[in-house]
Amino acid sequence: MNLIILASVVIWIAAIYELIKPSKEQNSRKLIALTSVGTLSTLIITLTLFEDMFKVL
Repeated sequence: MNLIILASVVIWIAAIYELIKPSKEQNSRKLIALTSVGTLSTLIITLTLFEDMFKVL
């Protein structure tokens, strides 16, 4: 789980770095890919945390 969280943070940092570039230097395909993978990893983390929370209850 820690590895997924770390990877997600790195992905979002890369996406933010791509967004702060000037418009002409931005790679839209790279930005779409980073955002998609970042969203998927965040969803996995969220679902896993909810599953763990309901196991405790």
